[in-house]
Amino acid sequence: VSFNLAADCNAVLKALQPIFQEQGMTETVHNWEDHGYLATYIKKNGSFANLRIHPHGLVLVDLQSYNDHMKGREEVDQLLNKVEERMKELFHGNIKRVKRLPAILRGGVIDRYWPTADGRLVEYDIDEVVYDEDSPFQNIKILHSKQFGNILILSGDVNLAESDLAYTQAIMGSGKEDYTGKEVLILGGGDGGILYEIVKLKPKMVTMVEISFDKWPITDFHIFQPVFSAASNIDQMVIDGCKKYMRKTCGDVLDNLKGECYQVLIEDCIPVLKRYAKEGRMFDYVINDLTAVPISTSPEEDSTWEFLRLILDLSMKVLKQDGKYFTQGNCINLTDALTLYEEQLSRLYCPVEFSKETVCVPSYMELYPYRLKKTGERV
Repeated sequence: VSFNLAADCNAVLKALQPIFQEQGMTETVHNWEDHGYLATYIKKNGSFANLRIHPHGLVLVDLQSYNDHMKGREEVDQLLNKVEERMKELFHGNIKRVKRLPAILRGGVIDRYWPTADGRLVEYDIDEVVYDEDSPFQNIKILHSKQFGNILILSGDVNLAESDLAYTQAIMGSGKEDYTGKEVLILGGGDGGILYEIVKLKPKMVTMVEISFDKWPITDFHIFQPVFSAASNIDQMVIDGCKKYMRKTCGDVLDNLKGECYQVLIEDCIPVLKRYAKEGRMFDYVINDLTAVPISTSPEEDSTWEFLRLILDLSMKVLKQDGKYFTQGNCINLTDALTLYEEQLSRLYCPVEFSKETVCVPSYMELYPYRLKKTGERV
């Protein structure tokens, strides 16, 4: 509750005290001069309420209780209803706003709360844990959402849901590219969504390169370990989980590592890129689905930026003169990080042009910019 005027803290406290006392709750009151009141109310069953009264006109009520049945939730709602009614009776003309937030359910079997890239907490309508395994490198979850279908979550990061065809289409060029007869290299993409959609377009060959940690030199692994915790789709167990539980996204392309016009390599992408560059193998398209633009605003010190720059440089070396490099961005609210990413493009060994597109990815519940870069003249 917030008031148009400064609150009489003592009057608010006296008005609300009977409501909690009627519930048989034990009261403790703290009073700070010029800083209002904090009253705590504890019930015998361990439930408790905090009543914080600020002199500038803000009253906060927080309730915590263990209720795994509807009756308990109804009791909480009834108590909050009484608080609101009492406040309106006493201060009706001066109340600016009354706002009640939905209950946050903690410690449940199903975790429904996941943060966005820019630090907001989103509650998903998760109703089932489909898959939950720890690989040697990360936690892999596939959860079912009523509106988004199965969602792949890696180490707490929402990666892709069955509803997110917009993500896949955008990172492929939003239907503006002709993949017929083309050579395509996908970096990452272990959910299989990009591979599945490109194979439909009759390419000459698609090579998808995953990251195999057991082949990564220990010194390099130490350098880039923070990257792997944030990178998407980076081990065999991700592929195994997705081919079983994300088939609306990947179809049958992950059932076999080789098909008529594609191959999946469970190898480190960096050595593979270096080998292709040395052999002179070139691609019409390189699609980077390894990791989003880093959130860190210190690119000179952050290993994720170092990894990103390395991938960019190596990708340019295997990209044909008129080829295109597609990758994801990050949440559109992370303007500083996105600007820094654009600055990194000027540091590549060859000049590049770039454009960007913003799309709405349903399960992310946020707008995501995608970067589309085309090589310029090599130097």
